[in-house]
Order: sequence, then structure tokens, then C-alpha cells
Amino acid sequence: MSSSAWLIPLLPALSAAFIFAFGRRMPRGGAEVGIAAIAVAFALSVGVAVEVFSANVDAVAHVPHAEEEARAGAAQLAALAVPGRLSAAVAEPEEETVEIPEDVSSFLNERSVQLARFGGRSGFEAGMRIDGLATMMFLLVTAVSLMVQVYSTGYMHGDPRYTYFFGLLSLFTASMLLLVIGNNLMMLLMGWELVGICSYLLIGFWWEEKTNSDAAIKAFLTTKLGDVGLMVGVITLWAMFGTFNISDIITAVGEGVQAGGAPLEQGLLTFALVCLFIGAIGKSAQFPLHTWLPDAMAGPTPVSALIHAATMVTAGIFLVARLYPVFAASETAMTVVAVIGTITLVAAGLLALVQDDIKRVLAYSTVSQLGYMIAALAFSYTAGIFHLFTHGFFKALLFLGAGSLIHAVHSNNMSDMGGLKRFMPVTFWTFLVGSAALAAVPPLAGFWSKDEVLAGGLEAGGYTGWLLVVLGALGGMVTAFYMTRVLWLVFAGEFRGHGHPHESPPAMKWPLVALAVPAALIGFANLPFGRLHSIGFAAWTMFDLRYFTDHEAGFFVPLAVASTLLTLAGFGLGTLLYRRVPEREPMLGLGLFSKVLVDKYYLDRLYTDAIVRTGVRTKLANAAYWLNDHVIDRFVYLAGSGTARLGEGTYTYADQRGIDGTVNGLAGGAGFLGREVFRKFQSGNVQLYAGGMFAGVFLLAVLFAFAA
Repeated sequence: MSSSAWLIPLLPALSAAFIFAFGRRMPRGGAEVGIAAIAVAFALSVGVAVEVFSANVDAVAHVPHAEEEARAGAAQLAALAVPGRLSAAVAEPEEETVEIPEDVSSFLNERSVQLARFGGRSGFEAGMRIDGLATMMFLLVTAVSLMVQVYSTGYMHGDPRYTYFFGLLSLFTASMLLLVIGNNLMMLLMGWELVGICSYLLIGFWWEEKTNSDAAIKAFLTTKLGDVGLMVGVITLWAMFGTFNISDIITAVGEGVQAGGAPLEQGLLTFALVCLFIGAIGKSAQFPLHTWLPDAMAGPTPVSALIHAATMVTAGIFLVARLYPVFAASETAMTVVAVIGTITLVAAGLLALVQDDIKRVLAYSTVSQLGYMIAALAFSYTAGIFHLFTHGFFKALLFLGAGSLIHAVHSNNMSDMGGLKRFMPVTFWTFLVGSAALAAVPPLAGFWSKDEVLAGGLEAGGYTGWLLVVLGALGGMVTAFYMTRVLWLVFAGEFRGHGHPHESPPAMKWPLVALAVPAALIGFANLPFGRLHSIGFAAWTMFDLRYFTDHEAGFFVPLAVASTLLTLAGFGLGTLLYRRVPEREPMLGLGLFSKVLVDKYYLDRLYTDAIVRTGVRTKLANAAYWLNDHVIDRFVYLAGSGTARLGEGTYTYADQRGIDGTVNGLAGGAGFLGREVFRKFQSGNVQLYAGGMFAGVFLLAVLFAFAA
């Protein structure tokens, strides 16, 4: 089945082309084509997952003593429930390694076709790399996209650009799947840029309103700034290793060599990885390039769900995970990843506290959760991608739930909602499940993945590890607080808006129910306990069997209890402040703290006012104008006038006096010779001609006589 995985991105790509060409002639505007294509792609993804995941589990089972090691590791970590032994156990990790048979490895199916060659063995190829990571992304992207497209048939009903919308959704999904399946950095870059273009078109879908078009431009330019770093990183890796192939790069780094067998330059590798990570900072909305994502809420809500849950923002996380063995070779690069992720998870979570727009609350929540994923990847591959996986389901649920609310009350603002529990029971209960999963309430999905993130930081130790543990746990409290605030303001009290709210139609309601199931239960796929760990998500998605055996499952009871207590404290504080909807927003009465949050740390002012308007539009533009007027134009004028004078000189001296003078002189000389010299020999006198001929013959006879 994995050999047919190339069909997974191809199907939505073909459906997009078909919808753009013939969608308006279809009975349902082309939506049925997009939904059918993504449904088949999802079915193929399930088939691939069965093959890949079962192969990886079987590989783990063939490692000698793998299960015993896992049970011993779980028992050892369970002993950490004794507080006095916590730090000692973390400080003394198990150093024994499991011997892996040579014929046992993690699943990898890689195929490619060479399209062009440009020097040596380098070239551009179209290929696929199917492993646990790609398979997990196939499942997430196709499942969420399927739910979003079904939901959109109700949400976008009656929109004049209904067909165009579904064509873009299919193209958006295909672009992300292309990014996932590629076996080389050039294909990854192609998918990366296509995702950016599609997001620009979808964010600005209702471009008639200036705020929407401004948000699309802001998203495009901000992510392009990060993409410059990505391109520099890709070029640097190619210069180092002479190939774009991901497997070849990983192998070379593992062997510590570059192209031609030269020793690996650690400094240059770190430079390349930091540049790649700058691309991830832009695309995955990490601090300080996160400002575009909340404004991207200007697009239709189904687009917000797709961007935040399965495409676009997950691309940066996938990039780091795909090149994880390469990133792991640079401690400096991993430190940068950990620090940026940790700053983002706290800073963005605090910004969600003061938002009235429900989609902006969820947007800042997404930025915060992406920070968790990025920071987790600095310490644990499994923790980072597992949180990406669970987050995709419950964040899609929350955004589609928000769309259901907006569809009912015709407003994004929570101040225009209230009391909606009795009008929209399905939306309420599914939104409650998504909120609890996001806040990491046990035993929902978010609890297991966020605990894995904190456990990874705790096991790693060091200042960055403990920074993630402390700020991550506090970030969980902040998450619980702002989601409690949302629940009370939206569903409790009396309705404060206009009109008559109502439950959403079935096309919008059933995707909420479908997504609520994995939001609640998908966390059980990666239970960190002995045998369950060996047959679960960590084994399914491993990139290397050695990495799996060297990183045992860990469940730190004191850590889980402490983070859960902080979550409950967040719920309690939120309930205390918002159970009775206050007349004045409590979070806006905290003086300077509130002002800083409302102004979003002044980053928008810095970027828009100081850099774009003052720096670029005024100072830089004036400087460019002066440079153009006084330097470039002057140079052009001098070059032009100099060329004109050179032309005049060439015409006067070279052409008129030189070339023409020479031609005229030759012609005059020829005329003079003919007129004054040769004309005298052409007199017409026959006797003279006969005498000349006789003289010539006599002269020749004399010469021949002397010669003889």
C-alpha cells in the first residue's frame, strides 16, 4: 500500500484542477468532487498507516529484550513518584543500550525519479519518503481536511465564490501533502511555497474588505521573511553535502562527513540549521514572527481550522521533525529551538487572556501550542510530533465549533454571545470536549501529549529543560484560564447579541461530533507504560529504531499531578472571575500588564509603524529616492552623455575621417592611376600594341636563354 502513497497528494491536486475547470457546472458546485477525492485519500492514508505502523511495531518486537527494557524503564520511572528520588533519577539516566539485529530497522519506503542533473551526482528528483512521520501527517491532514470540507458545505452555502473556495481547499491540502511526501528538500520547498500561496488566497478570500486583504498581505510577507532563511539553509546544506536528498543528508551527518568525504563542519551545519529554523519560525508563527497568525482569522472559519490544525502552521514543526537527526547533531541549534519555543508558548498564551474575538483567542492558543511542539522537539522527537497530532484534532474541533457559534450569532465577539448552551447543545458539548483537551484535562488527548512534552524537558534537564518544565506547566494554567473564560462568556448567562441563535445544520454539526472522538481518545495511542509504549504512537512514528530503544517511556507522577493541579487552578480562577459575567472585563483592569497585552507587546507597532511606515515607507523610501535621483540617475546621465560624445567622436574621426577617408582615398588613387597612368597604355594604336608585344616576347626569350 505504501508504494501507492503518491496518490494521496495527487487526488486532491486533480480534484482542485477539476473544480476550477468544471466546478460551476456540477450540481453542488464542485464540493462533491473535493470531498470524494479527500475521502479516498484518507482511506489510502489508513491503508498506508496499517502497513507502516504494523511494520514498526513488528521491528520493535524483534529487538532482543525490548519489552523487558520497556517494562524496566516504566518501573524505574514509576518509582519517581517518590519526591526524594526525582532529581536523582533524572540526573542518573540509564546508559545501557539494546543490541539491534542488523536485519531489523524502522519502516522506510523511498522511491524517486531523476528529472534533471546539474553537475556530478547532484540533481533534481521527484520522489516520496514514506515512514512513520509522513504516515502520521497523512492521517492528520486528510482527516481534518475531510471534516473541514464537509463542514464548509454548510458554512459557505450561498457564497458567490463557493466553487472557487472548494478548489482552493483542495489545492491547499494537496500542497501540504506534497510537502509531507517529498524525499528531498526541493520538493519540500515547493510544497512549502504552495502552502504559503494558498493561505494568502484563502485568508484574503473575502478581499472586498480591506482588513481581509491587509491580513492576507501581512501573512504572506511575514512568512516570506522567514522563507528567506529557509532558502539560505537549503542552499547551505546542498553546498555542504552536494545533494538535496534528505536520506543522504541524514546519513552523511550520522557519519560526520560532507561531500567528498571531508570532515563535517559543525559551525556551518549550525548556521544551516538555524537558517532552516528561521523558516519554521515564520511558517509556524513562532516569536517574534507570530503576529500574522491572529490577523489571519479574517479568512472564513473553515480556513482557520485547516490552517491551525493540519496545514500551514504545522509545516514548520514537520520541517524540524523531518530533519530531526540533523538538528540533533547541533547542540546550539537545539538550544535555539528550545528557547524560541518556550518563549512563544508563554507569550502567546498571555495574549489570549485579553481577546474578545473568539477566533483570536483560539489563534493565540494555537501559537502557544506550537511553542510547546517546537520546544518539545528540542528534547524529544516523539513528544513534539505527538502533541502536533493530538492538537490537530482538538484545535480543528474548537475552530469549527467557533464557526458554528459565529454562524448562529453573526458575530465573532464573545461580548455578543452568552447563554448559547441551551440554544446549541451539540456545539456546547463538543466545544467543551475540545476545551478540556486543549487544557490538558486527564484523561483527554491533550493531557497525554502535554505530559509527554513536560516529561521530555524533565528528562533532558539543564536550564532549557527546566525552563520548559516550569513555563510549560504555568502555560497549562494560563490555557485552562482563558478557555474557562471562553466557556463562561459564550455559553453561560443570558444571550447578549441580536437575533435568534440556533443550532447549526447537520453538515456543520456532524463534523464536530466526529472530531470530538479523537479529541477525547486519541491520547490513549501513546500511553507511556511498558508494553503499551512498544505498540503505540512512539513505535508507529519512530524515524530510527536506535532512537526508540534509547528513549524509554516515562510517566512522572509528581509532574503529572503538579501540572494537573495548575490546570485545575486555572479552571477555578476562571470560574471565580467569569461565572457571573462581569460588566467590566477583569483582564483589562490590571494596569500596565493589561496595556502591554492589549498592545500585543508592541510588536505590531514596531513592525507596522516603526519598520514598515517609518523605516521602509519613509526613511528607506526617501533614501532610495535620493539614491535614485543623485546616484543612479546621475550615473545614467553621465553614461548617456559620455556615450553620446563617444558616438560623435566615433562618427567624426573613426567613421568620416578614418573609414570613409580610407575608402575615398583608395577610390581617388584608383581613379588617378586609371586616368593618368593606365590610360596612356590604352591609346588604340595597333602598331604600338604589336611593338609592345614584340618587346615582351624578346624580353622573355632573353630571360629563358640566361636561365638555360
